Amino acid sequence: MNKRELYTNLLPLVDGLLTDQQQPVSIYANIAALLKEQLPYASWVGFYLFNGTALYLGPFQGKVACVDITLNRGVCGQAGRTKQTVIVNDVHAFPGHIACDAGSQSEIVVPLVHQDKLIAVLDLDSYQLASFDVVDQEFLEIIAKKIIAKIIPLSSLT
Repeated sequence: MNKRELYTNLLPLVDGLLTDQQQPVSIYANIAALLKEQLPYASWVGFYLFNGTALYLGPFQGKVACVDITLNRGVCGQAGRTKQTVIVNDVHAFPGHIACDAGSQSEIVVPLVHQDKLIAVLDLDSYQLASFDVVDQEFLEIIAKKIIAKIIPLSSLT
């Protein structure tokens, strides 16, 4: 199965997780678990939530991770600062890469943005070089938009 087919099969599962009213943290946790389970090349999948100043570790699947990331550090920081997806084929060649897991070789970070405001970033790592591409970007950005569409109305209820 190619990546496009993999994600096409994955999207209805994402939609299924977003049907019930639930807390945003539960949504993040289940999406991280689903992506880790369904994407065989992902070694770590998780969310870093933005508190207005820095990114802090949210729900994830994988090895122990860095807790706080400022927007001027690492791949997550760059994606958060620019509000643009960042794909890194070789994290060791990325200036300022934060090595939470020394085995990580490549990474993609997708920002979750609502009305030009950073909410969180979705971070995926791989133990293989160049694991992520424009197909991952396309579908992970769709998933990010689905998450935002679900959590923003929920956050206004609290």
